[in-house]
Amino acid sequence: MRRYYGPRREAERREAGLIVRPSKAIEQTEKGRDSRDCPYLLYVLIIYVVVLYGIWTPWEFWVKPFLDVVIPNKLIGQVVKSGIIKNLVWTVPAVLLIRYFQSDMHIVWREMIHTKVNWLKYLPVFAGFTTYIMIGAVIKNGSLALSEEFGVDKLIVVLFVGLTEEMVFRGWLLNATIREEKKWAYIFLNAVMFLAIHFPVWIHTGTFINNFVGLGFLEILALSVIFSVAFLKSRSIFVPIALHMYWDLLVFLLFNA
Repeated sequence: MRRYYGPRREAERREAGLIVRPSKAIEQTEKGRDSRDCPYLLYVLIIYVVVLYGIWTPWEFWVKPFLDVVIPNKLIGQVVKSGIIKNLVWTVPAVLLIRYFQSDMHIVWREMIHTKVNWLKYLPVFAGFTTYIMIGAVIKNGSLALSEEFGVDKLIVVLFVGLTEEMVFRGWLLNATIREEKKWAYIFLNAVMFLAIHFPVWIHTGTFINNFVGLGFLEILALSVIFSVAFLKSRSIFVPIALHMYWDLLVFLLFNA
């Protein structure tokens, strides 16, 4: 087996004529493999989505309300629900699957964790979120004021919702499915899936119809596209996580959510 020197060194060796033709394994490593090279990945993705939505629907309808009764303390309740249970159901399986199917990911685990980010490039996105939420809060509430209900329990939600949902929808699902030739189709599919995970809580709280009649669902789709593009451009999972956290923080602070 020929020794592999890494992408940059391999390119230099090819230019020097030391390598006539790169091996198939190296071509797959450098370009990324199509899902057909790992046929059971598709089945894993289908099973994962069915299990995730199958678990999260009864969670929103019955388990979560039950825990609210059993654990009356809001802070402890959010630690259990958002900090422990949601990470066990969402984050842990997603990370394990990303690492297991590493060679089939568009962005490998090490890169999405260790890539250095130029955060200045994303300041316009943060500024856009701020402007949009502030204008919406003024229209809805008649003035701009911080929510009196915001506390540590809400802060826990902000921290863990961004982490868990981005690790699943961008770090795992988008990362495992996207292909350059149909990039926007996969981004839109991911946005529809992200929208669908909100259905159980909307139905349970009686806001499902309002979110469609009032076009609130378009906001979820748009956010998903923004998070996906930010992930693909930065090649870092921390960018969509930070954007998601910031959005939720503004909503909790200004909309009495």
